[in-house]
Amino acid sequence: MKKFTRMFHLFIICALFLGACNLPADEPEGAEASSTFAAQTVEALLKITPTATSTFVVPPTNSPVPTNTNTPVPTATPVCPQGQFVTDVTIPDGTIMNPGQTFTKKWRIRNTGTCAWSGYSMVFDSGDSMSGPASQPIGVINPGQEIDLEVNLTAPTTAGNYRGYWRIVSNNNVLVPMLNGYQGRSFYVDIKVQAPPTATATNTSVPFTVTNVTVTTSGACGGFTATANITTNGPGTVTYTWKFSDGATVPNETLNFAAAGTQSRSYTWSVGAAGTHWIDIQILSPINQQFGRAQITCP
Repeated sequence: MKKFTRMFHLFIICALFLGACNLPADEPEGAEASSTFAAQTVEALLKITPTATSTFVVPPTNSPVPTNTNTPVPTATPVCPQGQFVTDVTIPDGTIMNPGQTFTKKWRIRNTGTCAWSGYSMVFDSGDSMSGPASQPIGVINPGQEIDLEVNLTAPTTAGNYRGYWRIVSNNNVLVPMLNGYQGRSFYVDIKVQAPPTATATNTSVPFTVTNVTVTTSGACGGFTATANITTNGPGTVTYTWKFSDGATVPNETLNFAAAGTQSRSYTWSVGAAGTHWIDIQILSPINQQFGRAQITCP
């Protein structure tokens, strides 16, 4: 804006000068005064202080926006062969074994590759073989399928920690990578061999006792007889007594056994009252026991 104002002022000045130059040579009266006035006007215009500036702004240029290009995403390279360790089916790591103990180790493996395993084998890789085979074949495993691989092993005879590593090899002798496996290539069995504790002498003798009593009946009301068959596990003395439903008692009796076996004792009871009655033999020693009772019903 300032620049425009100054240009306008210059234009006025130039116009005044051109007008002065075109005046006739013989000036009439008052012409000098007009020239003086014009000069003063030009001087005053030249002394005008600009109050505003005008900045010329270059309009921005519209740069073309680049269009999106669909860059193809790289696809994973098919892997064949490739496996994955899933879990220990038997013998978790650190299982304690006796020296020389035989056991079967079983691993669950998944075929995570893109090709079927046919003609593949499980082979011993390193560590402690524990009398396992150097190699044994495995069945056909399709992609995504799981299989339980097992091997029969024997714990070493010396106490200590033992570990054996195993791998899978293809029919072209290519070692199969193993996801989740040890160093991405193998799976292992890990045991700890300990000597069994020394057996201490124990008392193997069995205490003398009555092992069984059966009671049979014969006769009828007024002459009812109960027979007890008493069996023991060895030599000893048995103390017993008869018990009756009417509360009657008899003196305690003893029965001696020279060896394990069965002996019989009978008691005749002359009960005749109407109703149901019972008689039982109570073992008092060596252990207080009661095995059962015989019943009789009188009319």
